[in-house]
Order: sequence, then structure tokens, then C-alpha cells
Amino acid sequence: MDAKDLLLDLYGRIPDAVHAAVDGLDEDALAARLDPEANTVAWFAWHLARVQDDHVSEVAGHEQTWTADGWAGRFGLPFDDGETGYGFDAGQVGQVRASAELLTGYLDAVQARTTAYLRTLSGADLDRVVDERWDPPVTLGARLVSVADDDLEHAAQAAFLRGVLERR
Repeated sequence: MDAKDLLLDLYGRIPDAVHAAVDGLDEDALAARLDPEANTVAWFAWHLARVQDDHVSEVAGHEQTWTADGWAGRFGLPFDDGETGYGFDAGQVGQVRASAELLTGYLDAVQARTTAYLRTLSGADLDRVVDERWDPPVTLGARLVSVADDDLEHAAQAAFLRGVLERR
């Protein structure tokens, strides 16, 4: 198995995890919190898709699915189109309200573009430096693994939160 196949497998796990966390929940359940400062299932699902869209679009050199395919308008959130949810306070987290179908539809669209991009890569491409703001500079391979890791962490947080809320 080569590096591209490993990345395709890794990213291929994200949609299943997110669908399992959100499918069947209504907007109120998706927006429920354990306490007033906690993140929501909706925020986790939206944020992880936004981060993947933002970061992979940047390294792939194409416009984000969020704006290119009209998802920003479909969601109608009160944020700038460039927002990914990073650093949001509790009030902003609470403004992320959407249906399970909208959340997974956006993620699936992002995933399709990510998968298409990953299929174009060679092992040598993964050594390309994509961010020199860090020491050491970040390679494409490190960025792609970091995004997938972050997405899977948030998908697990959403699944855990769903489980806790369903037991209440």
C-alpha cells in the first residue's frame, strides 16, 4: 500500500463516523449542550467539514466547496464565509444550527473533492512544504494527516456527546 492509498483510507473513515454521530437527530438534538459553554454535535460536524474544506482547498489550490458550491448560503450562518469555527466562543457555537442532512451533505461534498485531490498525489508530493510559518515547516503529508486526525477527533467527540445526550 502506498501513501496515497493510506490517505484515501484515512479520509474515507471520516464520513462514516460523522454520519453515525448525526444521522437521525433533529436540529434541537444537534444543538443540545451538556452545559452552556459546551460544543454541540452540530458545531463539531460543521467545524470538522469546514476545516477539511479550508485546509485541503488551500493545498489543492482551488476554491472551497463552502463558497464554490453554495453551501454558505444554504447554511445561512451569521459568520464570514472564511470562518471555520476555530476559536469560537460559546455564543458563536450556539449559532451553528442545521439539519443532519445539511451537515452530512456538506461533509460529503467536501469529502468528494478531498478524495479527488488525494487521488492525484504521489509520494513525492507529500514532501512539498505548504506552510513555512512553523518550525519545522509543514509538509503536505503532515498537513493532510493533521486535518484527518482533527476531523476524526471531532467526529468521536460528536459521537460521545450524542451518546451522553441520548442517555439523559
